[in-house]
Amino acid sequence: MRAPTTRQLRVIAEIAKTGKITSAASALGVTGPAVTIQLQQLEAMIGMPLFERGGRQMRPTAAGELLADCARQVDDRVKACLHALEQLAGLGRGTVFVGVVSTAKYFAAPALGGFKNAHSAIDLRLLVANRSEVVKALSSLETDLAIMGRPPEDVKVECVELGDHPHVVIAPPSHPLASKRRIAIGQLADETLLMREVGSGTRILTERLLSEAGVGSRNFMEISSNETIKQAVMAGLGIALISGHTIAAEIESHRLIILDVVGLPVMRKWYLVRHADKRLLPPAAALWDYLVAQGKSYLPEVSRLPSQRVTERKAKTTLEPVKS
Repeated sequence: MRAPTTRQLRVIAEIAKTGKITSAASALGVTGPAVTIQLQQLEAMIGMPLFERGGRQMRPTAAGELLADCARQVDDRVKACLHALEQLAGLGRGTVFVGVVSTAKYFAAPALGGFKNAHSAIDLRLLVANRSEVVKALSSLETDLAIMGRPPEDVKVECVELGDHPHVVIAPPSHPLASKRRIAIGQLADETLLMREVGSGTRILTERLLSEAGVGSRNFMEISSNETIKQAVMAGLGIALISGHTIAAEIESHRLIILDVVGLPVMRKWYLVRHADKRLLPPAAALWDYLVAQGKSYLPEVSRLPSQRVTERKAKTTLEPVKS
């Protein structure tokens, strides 16, 4: 069997990404028939169908997914090579791809801004998404590094702990439980819980805490962003378990209060993570070292946290700072 060309791999990758011949052709700057011919030639050479053509979207077969993944790896290697060549040429610049779970944006943005001020020629490209999307980007080597909570267990990663990450239950100041002390988690079962979407780290934590306490929420509302959750809580639509690093301003202005729930805050950790197979070029290595040294200083201070604390298991894999 002959090896597919890089052009053919790009065709497969774009079809897999867009699900359409026309969209792939537009992304590649060629005609639809040209993409179709490349696909047909590759399928004939391999002797297997690469896409299922039923419905509006073309879906890759197992063979198609293998080739699409190969194309992504080739593209990553080419980008890494170009970045390395830039450094060898003494250009002093490059691009760093950073994944940030949405809850971390409250401190990640200022931290990345501090790095950018010191390294203005380095281009930062951000993916701000929920946990599952950031893990996917890490596993496919689409990001150089990521800032997130609990590191993935099914992806080979290396990580450094950045600092504590408290989770608390918030309510409006007028809530009946606002003046109560040592509230049992079971008392929250009758409340409307505002929760992030499936795949969010905060959603996973909320469901785990309820399960461990042997209670379930009879009423819940799914909301896809922390900002909207805070607004909904202030409007009296319910209460929520949320990162303490997202509510500093609202607590300071007395628009939200932290309920004194037994066992809370849950103290998780923030981590700087990269795929173990990801080679960090000088710009990414410089950012890694900066965040290891300075990242903790950007974590918001959260006042009025109850004193109880539950500490989660630390990640198994740690790594010393990368030297550029």
